[in-house]
Amino acid sequence: MDLRKLQNTDPLKRSVEKQSKAPEFSPMDPPDAYAPPAMDEVPYEAMPKFLQKLMDDHKNFETVLGTFEEALARLQENGLKPDKDVDEGLRNFFAFLDDQIVGHSLVEQKILFPLLHDRLIETGEHSKGRLPKTAVDMLEDDHARMMQLAAVTFNFLGLAARLPDAPSRAIALDAALEQGRALIELLRLHMFREDNVVFALAVKHLAAPDFDEMERRSALVWPR
Repeated sequence: MDLRKLQNTDPLKRSVEKQSKAPEFSPMDPPDAYAPPAMDEVPYEAMPKFLQKLMDDHKNFETVLGTFEEALARLQENGLKPDKDVDEGLRNFFAFLDDQIVGHSLVEQKILFPLLHDRLIETGEHSKGRLPKTAVDMLEDDHARMMQLAAVTFNFLGLAARLPDAPSRAIALDAALEQGRALIELLRLHMFREDNVVFALAVKHLAAPDFDEMERRSALVWPR
């Protein structure tokens, strides 16, 4: 497998206040990340068009993530043997990351997140520390972590293909697989948090004219 082909697609290198009746969790028994706090659910059909487009992106991302996950599984099973499907799966994922996921994240960071963060601060839906944090801060942290994991995974894959001795190649490949799987899980959890928590908060705190303006500006930030 020629992982050096991937080098042409090198990718670019942050709680809602607890309700009084919410259950208490121990650090040794934390809540399920995929079981968000109870809140009013907003179905896809009731979402503004701007948010529907972001949710549609997430569905497309999941398809590419699945192919990337399969490629990593074949790498773990077969090592660095020539495999056209693995080469294509890896190359397509990093190209998709650079072309689609980065653009999607820019729309969120430049258009949705700043206004939503301000509204959450205004309405008191933030942490009570010296520097108030909202759900938006968590998502921005996710974006930065995603790109770090992608860069580390890419670099370890390239290193594994170039190292001359088998033990070193195996170590580099194991590191790439570990970081790649962490990236997949982070992306899936991030999309779940947006679809099921943060977009519902946006519907709650933002008005129709806000979403109309976001729709207009999104075409300037990420023309598709």
